[in-house]
Amino acid sequence: MHRMKHRIFGLKEHDTRVKSELLAGFITFITLVYIVVVNASILADAGIPFEAGIIATALTAFAGSLIMGLWANSPIVIAPGMGVNALFTYTIVHGMGLSWQEALAAVFVSGILFMLIAFTKLASVIQQAIPTSLKEAITAGIGLFIAFIGMQKGGLIIASKTTLVGIGHFGDIHVILTAITLIVTIILFVRKVPGNLLIGIVFGTVLSMLAGQLGDSTGASSISWADAVGAIGAMSFQGATSAVFWVATFSLVLVIVFENIGLIHGQLHMLNQPEKFKRSLRASSVSVIVSGFVGSSPAIPAVETTAGISAGGKTGLTSVTTGMLFLLSLFFIPVIKMIPDTAIAPILILVGGLMMESVTKIPFADFTEGFPAFLVIAAIPLTSSIVDGIAFGFIMYPILKAATGKWKQVGLPLYVIAALFLLNFVLHALG
Repeated sequence: MHRMKHRIFGLKEHDTRVKSELLAGFITFITLVYIVVVNASILADAGIPFEAGIIATALTAFAGSLIMGLWANSPIVIAPGMGVNALFTYTIVHGMGLSWQEALAAVFVSGILFMLIAFTKLASVIQQAIPTSLKEAITAGIGLFIAFIGMQKGGLIIASKTTLVGIGHFGDIHVILTAITLIVTIILFVRKVPGNLLIGIVFGTVLSMLAGQLGDSTGASSISWADAVGAIGAMSFQGATSAVFWVATFSLVLVIVFENIGLIHGQLHMLNQPEKFKRSLRASSVSVIVSGFVGSSPAIPAVETTAGISAGGKTGLTSVTTGMLFLLSLFFIPVIKMIPDTAIAPILILVGGLMMESVTKIPFADFTEGFPAFLVIAAIPLTSSIVDGIAFGFIMYPILKAATGKWKQVGLPLYVIAALFLLNFVLHALG
């Protein structure tokens, strides 16, 4: 078995070991496992039974991560995406009026359309059409977004009526635990202690336990397995002839295509493995189809993958490990819920900081390159939407190039992409 893992995943060629890959997969799982309960809760707002949402989320992460690991040999973990699940529930179901079964059908169809893009030259056309400045900006913007989420989870920043966001209350035990765990985790990281991120999570959990802050985690201790399979294969194509269905599908395609391109590019950039882009994109496209079938909002590369990469994950063994753990997680929901935000938040903040290195590759001295990149970096965390943040920069880029007489530097595909993002804004405004 040990030799088989080396042969399948090419561990020697990637200068890694089984132990390192398994640890990285475990760390990714720990930082991402919150999605099981959170995504199920958001899907429940769309009408999908909570138990069915748990099953669908875990199965999506399991299948998607296995497809990614075995096919693309990439450590990128696939899971239902935050942001796109809100689009599914609050825009498509609540706003557009589709039933959750019809919305799942839209996810399924969007996955097929995404697959057509990923398996044809369209993927490379889109990839090549995006200038380096915007690609690097997407990575940095997602880094800020991850850090922002981490600071929210840790209570370091809180909502403010006057300034929208303000500093947290440093007399609050939740904030104190986050701050202590963050400092310890960073020290472990810079000292290059093996398993530093995992040790940080364990330390944060134990510290929270000693402070009496773990709380009650019995919310999902009992699952009705009869209801749990209710969303599998529940797609309904009754509304497929309506314009609303196709507007919803179009919106999903825009989101998943550009989130995938941005996230996969950023994560493979961290690994210095750009040659895995095509297969990773194709694996992710198949995962979207799976997510629609099992009853979840679309699967995308998880931003938390960067935690596993930072911990040493280099091959598909990392993502396969995470996927298997998601399957096992169905039997350990109460234990998973014990891991506190104060232990997860420092990991997200640290990883977000590591992703900011991308800004050094953006030519800010050229305003036509730097300002659209700035918009992407700023708008992703400020709108809490990766796709909306990307749209700001992608629309501004050709405008500035044309305004300065450099319109020939922009290829036709990028003009088309910018027009589609603009059309998406218009459709949402009219809706």
